[in-house]
Amino acid sequence: MLLLLALVLTTLVWLAGRFEASQVQDTLERDTAAAADDVRLGLGRNVLSLQALQFNDPSPGSWRVDAAEFVRLHRELLRVEWRRPDLTVLALAESPFRPQAFEWLGSRNAEPDVTLACTLAKRANGPSYSSSYFLPQLDGLGLEVMEMCMPLISHGQLTGYLVATYALGDVLADMVGRQLSRSQEVSFIEPDGTRLVLHGSARRGTRVFSARQLVNLPGNTMVLRMDSWHGDPEVYPNLMTALVTLMSIALVSVTALLVKDTRRRLSAERNLAEALAFRKAMEDSLLTGLRARDLQGRITYVNPAFCQMVGFSADELWGRGMPAPFWPPDLASEYQQRQEIRMAGSAPPREGFSSVFMRKDGSVFPVLVMEAPLINAQGAHTGWMSAVVDVTEQRRAEELSRTSQDRLQATARLATVGEMASLLSHELNQPLAAISSYATGSLNRLQAGGTLVDTADLATAMRRIAEQVERAGKLIRSVHDFVRRRAKVREPVAPQVLLDAILPLVQLQARKLGVQVQLAVDDVLPNVLCDRSMVEQVLLNLTRNAMQAMEHPAVAKRVLVLGVAQLPPPLAGWVEFAVSDRGPGIPPEVAERLFTPFFTTKDEGMGLGLSLCRTVVEQHGGSLGFAANWPQGTVFRFTLPISE
Repeated sequence: MLLLLALVLTTLVWLAGRFEASQVQDTLERDTAAAADDVRLGLGRNVLSLQALQFNDPSPGSWRVDAAEFVRLHRELLRVEWRRPDLTVLALAESPFRPQAFEWLGSRNAEPDVTLACTLAKRANGPSYSSSYFLPQLDGLGLEVMEMCMPLISHGQLTGYLVATYALGDVLADMVGRQLSRSQEVSFIEPDGTRLVLHGSARRGTRVFSARQLVNLPGNTMVLRMDSWHGDPEVYPNLMTALVTLMSIALVSVTALLVKDTRRRLSAERNLAEALAFRKAMEDSLLTGLRARDLQGRITYVNPAFCQMVGFSADELWGRGMPAPFWPPDLASEYQQRQEIRMAGSAPPREGFSSVFMRKDGSVFPVLVMEAPLINAQGAHTGWMSAVVDVTEQRRAEELSRTSQDRLQATARLATVGEMASLLSHELNQPLAAISSYATGSLNRLQAGGTLVDTADLATAMRRIAEQVERAGKLIRSVHDFVRRRAKVREPVAPQVLLDAILPLVQLQARKLGVQVQLAVDDVLPNVLCDRSMVEQVLLNLTRNAMQAMEHPAVAKRVLVLGVAQLPPPLAGWVEFAVSDRGPGIPPEVAERLFTPFFTTKDEGMGLGLSLCRTVVEQHGGSLGFAANWPQGTVFRFTLPISE
């Protein structure tokens, strides 16, 4: 259809252009014919006027006056001559506008043309015209001229000839030029198309229309050519064509717009269908449950993963409000209050919140719910979108991880006590030997003295026995407190209490290795929020590693420093624990893998101590690191949060 309309429109425009061109050509043909008639009439009038001159006066003086006036009034004439029957000049009058027209070549050059014209005139007993010829001028230019010869007859006898010389350029200018429009030019041409003279404006426009007309003169026939220049053809030569063209253009434009709009709509519908299909496939393949609710709390959308999670079909959930069918009955009131707060405009936490859902069969399972406002294309809040994740397996894995970690911590504590068994036996032997010595001495005194026993000595011995028993009891209690499993509860604990709990065990190994233990604890320290047993194990592991690092024979001064200080702002909410030694330091190749599980430099070690220490500290939100100690050795530092 578009091709048909375009063809019709093109045909109309072509026909309109042809119509306009034909009109322009017809007008030009008429103008050319009128110009040829003007030339013939003008030359004929000149002949009549020349015949009116007085030739009967034997003195050519009066004739010369009349002829000069006639030439002055007719610019197309260069010269008028009165000649005798033998063609000799009797009198002449030249144009005052070109007085030197024959100055260069004179009139002899034209004699053959004059003779031929006069011969024809005598034979025809009327005026005759010669062929045109070129007359050079002194200024380097020239004129195209033509001779007219008319016989003078008196009483039936030839008395002479009248010869008039015409400048063809002035003939066009005076006889035709006044009728020319600004886009036309007129010229005399030869039969082969060569221009002889030209009169008119310079060319304007891109289209040229030409017309030719013969100017039949006695003795000579000239071709008059008229050219007309036009711009681009007018597409609308009349109102009807303009209306049809405008309607065609409008119809084509509307059709093109409809086709373009239809294609765009079809493309948009296809893209929308593909996007909807892709989104539907993506939503159906998600393992995360999706749920949408309006501002009244009614469910407007659920995906297959959510339906599979709770055991209800989409039809059973769509349109349901509060309480939802997947809420446990014992938690429905709590969930109702939470949803009312949410519907009132309270923003949910970005990290989501934990909840418990109930399946259709009555079983419950933990979930993690992340909600966000549902905003439409106009920016209006239309409801809430929720992503629900079943965290049953995650909770089970976390519980297994906690159990495994507790067992690993307990194993590590027992391994630590096992490694210190020889130290414990040595420390316990001292109070037990003292108790045995005091008891034996008391028995000997009682057996030797009979009834006369010094009660003061016995009391002193009993006090010594009690002191040694208390000393052994403290040692056993410290080991028991370290080994026994406590509930994993984070509570405010004073940093000094953590140090006091491990110092008895640290002192055992320090005395064996000859290590001097020093404390660098601030006088005033806030409580830290921690799991006491886990942090105690971190401190004991770090102190044992520090003392073992100083077993090297090259270490002369073995000093272990336990430090605790509150960090300055902007870290004022943290307390830093430091364990430093004077050992040989840590080589770079060992430092890169220091916290890697099962990496150890000891023959009897398992490589889990520092890895467990970092895990415990990071679970408390702190960090564990190490650096070189001055002048030698290594210092380990870790941070714990302050209890608010």
